[in-house]
Amino acid sequence: MFRNQEIPSVVVAELDDSLLAEAFVLDVREPDEWDRGHIEGATHIPLGQLQERVGEVPVDQKVLCVCAVGGRSGMATQFLNQVGREAINLDGGMHAWQVAGRPMSTN
Repeated sequence: MFRNQEIPSVVVAELDDSLLAEAFVLDVREPDEWDRGHIEGATHIPLGQLQERVGEVPVDQKVLCVCAVGGRSGMATQFLNQVGREAINLDGGMHAWQVAGRPMSTN
């Protein structure tokens, strides 16, 4: 799969539990996608609202950006890195997460 070298990213298979535990997980999908299942403990800010809500994203914590397959979260990763956050994209997104059998929450 093509990876944009300018967007730091990680695939689900390479995502270790320590990174997941320390990261601020940011889900940038739409509300209906979020409702169908997301990573436990993630924060939901749809991509279209991220610029106005960027203050909700911590400056002193790694940010793991997530969407359905990695496109929108890649844009979020680029934006957040440009405004001083340390962000990384989950390549393959929630699709890859689900295929890997990782747990999902609907709360």
